[in-house]
Order: sequence, then C-alpha cells, then structure tokens
Amino acid sequence: QETLFPYIKDNVKEYLRAHWEEEECQRDVGLLRKQAQEDSSLDGAVPIPLESGSGEEELERVIQAVVDNVHWQMSLDRKTTALKQLQGHMWRAAYATGHVKGEIFEDVVPAIRKWREAGMKVYIYSSGSIEAQKLLFGYSTEGDILELFDGHFDTKIGPKIESESYRRIAASIGCATNNILFLTDVPREANAAEEADTHVAVVIRPGNAGLTDDEKSYYSLISSFTELFLPSST
Repeated sequence: QETLFPYIKDNVKEYLRAHWEEEECQRDVGLLRKQAQEDSSLDGAVPIPLESGSGEEELERVIQAVVDNVHWQMSLDRKTTALKQLQGHMWRAAYATGHVKGEIFEDVVPAIRKWREAGMKVYIYSSGSIEAQKLLFGYSTEGDILELFDGHFDTKIGPKIESESYRRIAASIGCATNNILFLTDVPREANAAEEADTHVAVVIRPGNAGLTDDEKSYYSLISSFTELFLPSST
C-alpha cells in the first residue's frame, strides 16, 4: 500500500507513453477499455475512447483517459483483472530496474522453510495477480524466494471474499478444505474461508487495518509466523 500502489499512480502516464506501441501494453489498454464499458453505468466511471487517428494530441487524450480510469479504479480499491494486469506489468518493470523490492517480514522465510521440511505445502492466494506475486517474491529483500512456494492463486480462481473460491483452491491442489490453514489480515476473507470449512488465522502486522473487539475475540490472532504450531504432515 505504501510503495507499490503509489508507484502505479505516480508512474502510469510515463509508463503508457514509453510502452504504448508494444503489443502487451495495447492488450492491457484493450482490457481496461472493455472493463470501462462494463463500468459505464457506475458513478464516476471513466470511459476510454478508441484512437481515431494518429495525431499526438489524440494519443495524449487517450492516454490521459487510461490514466484517469486507472486512478478512479484504484481510488475505489477495485480488483478488476484489467487493472491488476496493467499493475503487474508496471511492477515487473519496476522490480527489474530495482526501483522497488518486495519487503518480507524477518519471521516469514525461516517459518516457511520449517513448514516445508515438515512436509507441508505453501501457496499464495492474493488479489494481486500471479505475475505480481512472483515479482514480489522473486525480487524481495530476502532475495529470490519463489522456491518456497508450491503454487499461486489470484482472483481468476474467484474473489477472496467468496467461500466458493476456497473450495476451488482446495480442489485444485487436491486437498480437503479442513486440511488448509488460510492466513489473512482481512476479516471478510477470513469469514469466506471459514464458510468453506478452512482453518483461519488473522495476522496482525504493522500497517494493517485495525480489528473490532468482536473480531479480536472471535479469530485466532498471530503477529508473527513463529506463533503458529502446525502438525507435521509427514
């Protein structure tokens, strides 16, 4: 929230200008345009016009519309595939050039290594695209730690606030939902996972949104992965 999303807001126009002619960028813009059409009835929605000519002014007008659309979607904290795809491609460029690094809490890597040694599998499920996840863990403050994960899921499997998503993940990895522990800092996600009969712990970390007293008393809370004592699966 403090690094990646501000980077998008501050650099999206410059990125679009630099990469506009590239096929990948055009695909991203096409997806955003399609999403904008679907959003046309929403309050404050920003349409993205088609390019009708090749003039510099015309191009600038279309790019500005894309920028405004991205800013609008981000202001509503939307998780559309179109937005996530563009963000993922922008972050890839930023990670590769060293402009940003994925910050990993110091308790994470030792804990995951221990779990894996005990025969457990570790997966990431995030509203950030799979590509964005791989960048964060591939260019992290702990180096490339992608080898620690057995797989990645994003909102293509379903929204994190819908219980069916957790059932799909369980089916995909060939595991019963009640053999999965889901870690999150978002109570609505925790609720959805619980509805699917998945175990849940809510993680308290610096910068996370606060919990209500009811949420604090209801959920299992941890502030470090060292607080988890998991049964060995071997």
